[in-house]
Amino acid sequence: MSGQVPGGTAPRVRPISRPHWRGLWTVYRLGVMRLSRIVLETIVGPILSSLLFLAVFAIALSDTQDFGGEVGFLQFLVPGIAAFAMIQGAYQMAAFPVVYDKLEGTLADQIMSPLMEWEIAVGYALVGATAGLFVGAGVLGIASAFVALPFANPLLTVVVAVLAAFAFAFLGTVTGLWAQKWDQLSVVATFLMLPLAFLSGAFFALDRVSGVAGVLIRLNPVAYAIDVLRFGVSGWHATNPVIAVAVVACLTVAAAALSLRLFSIGWKIKA
Repeated sequence: MSGQVPGGTAPRVRPISRPHWRGLWTVYRLGVMRLSRIVLETIVGPILSSLLFLAVFAIALSDTQDFGGEVGFLQFLVPGIAAFAMIQGAYQMAAFPVVYDKLEGTLADQIMSPLMEWEIAVGYALVGATAGLFVGAGVLGIASAFVALPFANPLLTVVVAVLAAFAFAFLGTVTGLWAQKWDQLSVVATFLMLPLAFLSGAFFALDRVSGVAGVLIRLNPVAYAIDVLRFGVSGWHATNPVIAVAVVACLTVAAAALSLRLFSIGWKIKA
């Protein structure tokens, strides 16, 4: 009589679809709910700090910068700061939950669930990308009330913003898997992500940097993400937009492939 319910009917096993959309949605929903509990730190804080950057630069440099009449200084600066904030937010809000769940042991439990490893990785990346996009959109939305932004190519802006947000969210999950403690997560953010973001053209024009410094900056994939997002919002660009979009797309694919692979082998998750 084992495996039967009263009445003599054997219980029906519910098949699990592939992809398991309900499970993926659950991972994503729980991640968003967790971030919503600390919305001041995850969304509001980054938006306000970005607007503070904008105010400081506007006060200090608005009368000293000339872009040849193409765009004003603030029209140049706003999309760069918004992209900077979006990338940082997507990275941090994907890395933090992975480290937290790994240290608490719940990530290993998820790996042992019926969910596929790639579904878990995508769920974490979706949370990070959502946070980053909210931060970037918040900066643009608030700044547009004070600065006339032409939004030269809205579709390109949205597509590249989504690609860039996912690229750095997946990189955040990779860092989260690698980090064994909070200090290691802080080290990567301080000595890798911040330099890449600050030296990306978010606050200056790439075509005004020459020599070795200019070459090194153009090797930074963040620079292409920020430049093409600036092009979509203001119409100004320093790199070829087609090449910039290709760089961002390749970075997204590479980051996603690396993250999915590491989750699939249980890197630093399984004993």
